[in-house]
Amino acid sequence: MTVAPRSLRGGGITRKALLGIGAAAALLLSGCALNGGESTDDSGGSSEGPVTLTFQSLAYQDSTVAATKEIVDAWNSDNPDIQINLRQGTWDNVHDQLVTQFQGGTAPDIIHDESSDIMGFAEQGYLADIGKYLSQDVKDAVSEDVWDTVTTEDGKVVAAPTLLQTYVAFANVDAFKAAGVEVPTGDQLTWDDLQAAARKLSTGGKFGVGWGLKQPTAAIMNTALGFDGTFFDTKADGSATIDVGDGEVAVPEKIHAMAYGDKSLDPVTLTQSGTDVLPGFLSGKYGVYIGGNFLAQQITESAQPGFDWTVLPPLAGSAGPAQAANPQTMSVSAQSKAPEQAAKFIDYFANAENQAKLAQGDWLIPASAPARDAVAEQTKDTPVWGPILKTGDDLKGAPFQKAKNYPQWKDQYATPVLQQYFANSISLDDLRRQLTDGWQSLG
Repeated sequence: MTVAPRSLRGGGITRKALLGIGAAAALLLSGCALNGGESTDDSGGSSEGPVTLTFQSLAYQDSTVAATKEIVDAWNSDNPDIQINLRQGTWDNVHDQLVTQFQGGTAPDIIHDESSDIMGFAEQGYLADIGKYLSQDVKDAVSEDVWDTVTTEDGKVVAAPTLLQTYVAFANVDAFKAAGVEVPTGDQLTWDDLQAAARKLSTGGKFGVGWGLKQPTAAIMNTALGFDGTFFDTKADGSATIDVGDGEVAVPEKIHAMAYGDKSLDPVTLTQSGTDVLPGFLSGKYGVYIGGNFLAQQITESAQPGFDWTVLPPLAGSAGPAQAANPQTMSVSAQSKAPEQAAKFIDYFANAENQAKLAQGDWLIPASAPARDAVAEQTKDTPVWGPILKTGDDLKGAPFQKAKNYPQWKDQYATPVLQQYFANSISLDDLRRQLTDGWQSLG
């Protein structure tokens, strides 16, 4: 997933204070034993006595925070010799926080992140190889394409993939009925057909589509694969060359045409977050709301009684409904004194039962096939789950996930340049050139 940045929920404690407490806790707890302060040795074999491991979770929706705590509590109850100390992180600054933690020797034992962010850390030697510790059941449950996103050039498995985010189109069924537009069905929905429906929905001061693209890069990189837009040619060592061709800019060009051409997409939403745009969708201002599938949880929590909504078929380009498989991940810090024990917890966390529980809390797609089957069965009376799970059928690895300078390029160049294009401040040619020049400037 690539996962959209999200703010930490909680009480009165500030994020700054929480991070400070977390760093101090890591120094005290990571790899330390509970009996007399003994610790595991550097080879991964534990000394006598139980160990306590820190787990930095980025779960943020109340339902998933609760599910994560339930999983950790169940583990701690059943495994007195391997205790997990759960602490809260945030998607907002996870990359920078991990840089600081790794460099300062305070990284948590168990790290929650996403595949496109961790591979640079893996190349620098900050993540342990956990492949030898994972059970065959967990390995067999996930496709090779997804495992490839967490495997280094020399075959080290540096994470277990857990949940997958896709970009979906939510529809206000009543808005479609009022405009006399049939709600699309079928295996896929082309971008052209989406635009045609959006034009018909744009009446009476309302827009057909609202799309919160304040942080646009992840959405563009993921959906570009539907037009064979790969952006990078990435080598085994993580070095990459960039090519911003027609496929790479097909989705931005379509968004721009809808916002400034036929005005079927509200351009104001392009400067907002998905959460900012949601009230407009719920109030009927937009017939279609595009965003990560995790937003379904916020719709269920915030919609007024009787609000009739669904999820449209997967968005498809010239190459079909493909999107990038950018899973959330669970890794073990190479600095951990107990990598085997940490990996044992990850293996438990990644089993089908737990992944199904977490997926339903976040409305995300499990990387595990048995977990997907479990979600499908457990949600069969909730029709919108069907098309959400369907978007997981065509996920594949993308070159950007292993390009070692991708996080830096994303933050320093891609995001501000896409923001300028969506603000109608630069041309499509400017977009291509600046994305290319930005990457090349990183060497």
